[in-house]
Amino acid sequence: MDTRIQFRVDEETKRLAQQMAESQGRTLSDACRELTEQLAEQQRKAVSHDAWLTQQVNMAFEKLDAGQAVFIDHATAKAKMAEHKANIRKRQQQ
Repeated sequence: MDTRIQFRVDEETKRLAQQMAESQGRTLSDACRELTEQLAEQQRKAVSHDAWLTQQVNMAFEKLDAGQAVFIDHATAKAKMAEHKANIRKRQQQ
């Protein structure tokens, strides 16, 4: 089911926007629709990422509560991250 969206802009803005859309072979409605779809997709990705992050945090707390959490000191974490980054760089160069 399609929904209609209405908003107000001044005549000059509308005229210029129509000219730009027409120069790209589309209507102003097409351009507005595309922008709306892009914004919706960005929101879908944000919601998906938030759900993933919440899941990761909950899993970490579950491990902690179950006594399965493993803690490492800062120097070790830093070294592991440097090694991880170096491996990624190697793969990108191949």
